Amino acid sequence: MAVQHFFTTLFFSLFITSLSSSFQPLASSSSPFNHPPRFPTTTNHPRSQARPNEAQAPDYRYETRYFTQQLDHFSFLELPTFQQRYLINTEHWVGPQRLGPIFFYCGNEGDIVWFAENTGFLWEIAPQFGAMVVFPEHRYYGESVPYGGREEAYKNATTLSYLTAEQALADFAVLITDLKQNLSATDCPVVLFGGSYGGSGVPLEEEGSWGSHHLRPNLGDEPIAISLLAAWMRLKYPHIAIGALAASAPILQFEDIVPLETFYDIVSSDFKRESSTCFNYIKHSWNEITSIGQTRNGLVQLSNTFHFCQPLNKTDDLWNWLESAYSYLAMVDYPYPANFMMPLPGHPIKEVCKQIDGQPAGTSLLERIYEGVNVYYNYTGETKCFELDEDPHGLSGWNWQACTEMVMPMSCDPESSMFPPYKFNYSDYEEGCVRNYGVKPRPKWITTEFGGHKIDATLKKFGSNLIFSNGLLDPWSGGSVLQNISESVVALVTEEGAHHLDLRASTQNDPDWLVEQRATEIKLIKGWITEYHQKNKVMFDML
Repeated sequence: MAVQHFFTTLFFSLFITSLSSSFQPLASSSSPFNHPPRFPTTTNHPRSQARPNEAQAPDYRYETRYFTQQLDHFSFLELPTFQQRYLINTEHWVGPQRLGPIFFYCGNEGDIVWFAENTGFLWEIAPQFGAMVVFPEHRYYGESVPYGGREEAYKNATTLSYLTAEQALADFAVLITDLKQNLSATDCPVVLFGGSYGGSGVPLEEEGSWGSHHLRPNLGDEPIAISLLAAWMRLKYPHIAIGALAASAPILQFEDIVPLETFYDIVSSDFKRESSTCFNYIKHSWNEITSIGQTRNGLVQLSNTFHFCQPLNKTDDLWNWLESAYSYLAMVDYPYPANFMMPLPGHPIKEVCKQIDGQPAGTSLLERIYEGVNVYYNYTGETKCFELDEDPHGLSGWNWQACTEMVMPMSCDPESSMFPPYKFNYSDYEEGCVRNYGVKPRPKWITTEFGGHKIDATLKKFGSNLIFSNGLLDPWSGGSVLQNISESVVALVTEEGAHHLDLRASTQNDPDWLVEQRATEIKLIKGWITEYHQKNKVMFDML
């Protein structure tokens, strides 16, 4: 079977971001990259820009509404409220009399419209289920920002203190409850969906090194992930939703549950499976960048080679730019052209390695690297130069989350990785968070609040109606649930799948294994709803 069922564990998938401009970068003596993999810049590639002859995104119809939310659901203080944006479509909903289901996407760390546009699976299956579709926005992201705007909301640790997964889940629970009451739909079943926390990451560390010069993220996943939130919500609020599909959800990335090298080993393996020569070129490029960067005009030379709009201030910025490209390429190594993070060809890693390996004799190492990453940053060929350090989707709040509860340690093994060696150092991590936000992380809080250790035993006893879907090309899959836990807590694992590919819109180019995976998900969700209706009928007959 192309779609394999294995024993599984928990949650989300993540895309990662850059620091809020309100704070100074973190410093560390042991971290090569200054940020976790982050969302690409729309300056380099507008999301609407597609390759010639590439199909444009479907025109999903919805109404934009706003709901008044409490800033703190867990106290009774008179605090300001804020307006949570949500997108809703009821054109296919069969209504409360027929117990029409509600498909609820747990918004992650970014603008909800962007996620709605890239979650075609929900829009496509809603008609056959007669379902309402709801996309709520995560607090502190997009337009759902308290305190009147980002400047005040992101001002300090006091105003940011309400940006937590627990508060976000409570937002969703309150919104669902109110929505069902207003629509006389209190008995309608809710199914949760989520892909990647929408992302996850760690605080950025601006100085330090692999050796003595370079930076690296202490990753946790891209951008907490919606899938993470969907799974957690199913477990925390079982009376609110009857089931959840959590795509690309690496809950085991917390607190050393999986080997710290897992993420970057998978990224490296994705490149090596395409070309060992390509893998080696990338592996040797880091020292070349360092060597050139230390020469008199080295930063200018590097800026010219990689076509930056402004000169580099330090080689670390180039390292971060390249590492982000490689990590995101692994996440979105889809089998057909896509425009999710950047306009990219099908099997983009194959195309990157083709460019790196295929340059004529005499081409320098870094020129080869540029031609490769140019596939990621400039596949349309329309960008003349590249900007650094942008946060186009408004995801900078993730760094606060990574400095508080979303602590996901990562390292690099020099033997198995194409990245330079790096060991996660919690003391440096904590120091950076204190410097940036005035807070210390709580690395054990997430596993205390939501579980993680021995999750298979926990879910076998207390979990039900959960799907964990993962593609093994996705580096976040190494921290996720990859085996079935029970008949109703299942893992759908695909060898050629990437980051929550199953939640994307279907295309004529979908491989058979992807079609099969989505069919399995639909069958399982239908089973949940049918069982719910049968139980409701029995209860009604008993009255």
